[in-house]
Amino acid sequence: MNAKEIWGKIASHYILLNLLAMAVVIVMLCVGAKYGLDIYTHHGEGIAVPELKGMTYLKARLLLEEEGLNIVVSDSGYVKTLPADCILAQTPGNGTKVKSGHTIYVTVNSPSSPTFAIPDIVDNSSFREAEAKLMAMGFKLTQPQQVVGEKDWVYGIICRGRRVSNGDRIPIDYPLTLMIGKGTYDESEDMEFVDPTYSPDMTDSQPTDVDEFEEVTAPPVSGM
Repeated sequence: MNAKEIWGKIASHYILLNLLAMAVVIVMLCVGAKYGLDIYTHHGEGIAVPELKGMTYLKARLLLEEEGLNIVVSDSGYVKTLPADCILAQTPGNGTKVKSGHTIYVTVNSPSSPTFAIPDIVDNSSFREAEAKLMAMGFKLTQPQQVVGEKDWVYGIICRGRRVSNGDRIPIDYPLTLMIGKGTYDESEDMEFVDPTYSPDMTDSQPTDVDEFEEVTAPPVSGM
């Protein structure tokens, strides 16, 4: 069989039709897969997330359930001017397009302010160090109260008229007053004086104008 006969068989109508059919099937599979995935994943469809901030948790849950969405509390905060169980933040945000069944995570307002343990600052740090630690935790500080002691050293903490210690848990919205040393000491503090003691053989140290002389007795004169 020569090359001409081989080429003639390859180019026959039967083989060409089979190749064409295979190409059509491949194209149809690709198109079907694309549109099938779009239908399965609801491509192009979405539900706009409503604004939940300021709503109570119950109202927000009912609203999301009507839209086919879920809600989960992921965190809590505290805003004194807002009611308890009020939503403070949400993820995803308002207006975001999501698919049905998507979960919206919210932060709700706590009924009471959170409490934090006082760090180890009493009699262990300077005023600047204590101030930085407490403010980083979120505490508010009033004007410090000066007490007798080393300058700017923290000797105590007062909260609502009561003295607190390291490790005590205090609500974050309670103001704190640091007791710091003013660098001086109270003049009314008692001082101990010791009277001097003298030994019996000690004489008056005051100078005298009288010179003391030793009396000398002259020897007797012979022949008299």
